[in-house]
Amino acid sequence: MNSRLPKMSLPVSIALGFFFAVYLVIFRPGYLLRTEYLGILISLEILAVVLWKFEQRFFPVLILIFLGATTTLPLQSARWFILCVGALAGCVICFRGSRRPLGTFHCVASFCVLAALVSATVPGYSSQAILKTLSLLLLFLYGSFGARLAVAGRERQFLAGLLLSCEIMIYLLAITYFILRVEFLGNPNALGAVMGVMALPLMLWGFIVCEQAMVRRRRGLAFLLALFLLLSSYSRASIAAAGVSCVLLCLVLRRYNLLIKVCVVSALGAVLIATIAPPQEQTSQSVTSAFLYKGHQNAGIMDSRASIWAQTLATIHEHPWFGTGFGTLTASLDAGETSDQFTSSSATTREHGDSYLAVMEGVGLLGAVPFLTLVLLVAVNAAKVFLRARKTRDPFTLALPIAAIMVAGLVNAGFEDWLFAVGFYLCVFFWSLAFILVDLVPARETYPAYSTVLSSSLPRMDSFGLAPSAR
Repeated sequence: MNSRLPKMSLPVSIALGFFFAVYLVIFRPGYLLRTEYLGILISLEILAVVLWKFEQRFFPVLILIFLGATTTLPLQSARWFILCVGALAGCVICFRGSRRPLGTFHCVASFCVLAALVSATVPGYSSQAILKTLSLLLLFLYGSFGARLAVAGRERQFLAGLLLSCEIMIYLLAITYFILRVEFLGNPNALGAVMGVMALPLMLWGFIVCEQAMVRRRRGLAFLLALFLLLSSYSRASIAAAGVSCVLLCLVLRRYNLLIKVCVVSALGAVLIATIAPPQEQTSQSVTSAFLYKGHQNAGIMDSRASIWAQTLATIHEHPWFGTGFGTLTASLDAGETSDQFTSSSATTREHGDSYLAVMEGVGLLGAVPFLTLVLLVAVNAAKVFLRARKTRDPFTLALPIAAIMVAGLVNAGFEDWLFAVGFYLCVFFWSLAFILVDLVPARETYPAYSTVLSSSLPRMDSFGLAPSAR
């Protein structure tokens, strides 16, 4: 479904934008010197481009805006504006066109917003919790309508674009981290989360389904680079998440030889990374010490998280029913939001959290019920996809890479509390795909196997290596 705009709207909008820019330069030059106004101006220009093809363009632009907000670019405020526009535009397009049905998953998501709103009445952080709740509402609205439009009827294009974008991102991050020595994402855990949750499962699936030699070698290289980036972050939660997801993907598709190769390469890569670039705290040359203990073998594997888990449990004990307010205690992955109103203050920012304990702390035991139910539904949808792929032995099932990302995300969220931190780009990416997965889970007849529709549409997708080669 394509959004329809009048033919003259594009030149008219360009003319208005030109005159507005001239007005700012001549009469309000001070606005261009303030980062918040500059960010809004940039977001308006981007918005003018993406709204003409909302279904094809908005999702990648949204992720890029949230990713750019973690850098020095003036996009802190712009990301919320873009997310709001995406939620509203998705609702308008869906209600004006063919409506996408809402089911149990969407109802539970609405109860999550209600639970977060109730927790916002807790004194102390009420205004902050309300703003956090608003951001969660916008994310779930976009997931329920806008994100689904990005995939509806164009599943193959979406996945091909996602694969290509992920591959480009891996190359750029490899250059940034390994050659320029610039930590673009700022936090090693953030780098590990992106590589472990998104890049490795997606690139492994893309490598499996590709039968073109050139593209297959290219994706194999991207997979190796993503693996080295993940290992260089020394993020144990992300390494575990990627390991569970990739192992499960190989077992479901019965690619046992590939699984052995990946394990061997991972072990060799870990030895290489630990030798060349050990963690700063490393006092031993042991690979086990580098990755499991990060140089603090006497303290234990979970030493860095034991104190925060104990503190979180103590807070839950003090505020058991309605919590301290949604979003008032968030992980360090959300710490990049300290400059805008949707963020936690520095006094409430924690290191090494747990998404499930964090949501209990924020909304209480009663409020956590819909959140944990929503997480359970995500796990159930992913399990259905894996079971279907195991039964049919069909690697071209379009929901399979998204299910692999869901599994990796749920595992990683057990050690990092980004899952409901809307300011973190991985949270936006994860929940957008979670809502998309709801439409891909139904019976096989609803979404036929990839190979059976090869001749019916989109031959250009062969250039991305997503289609099997003709024999």
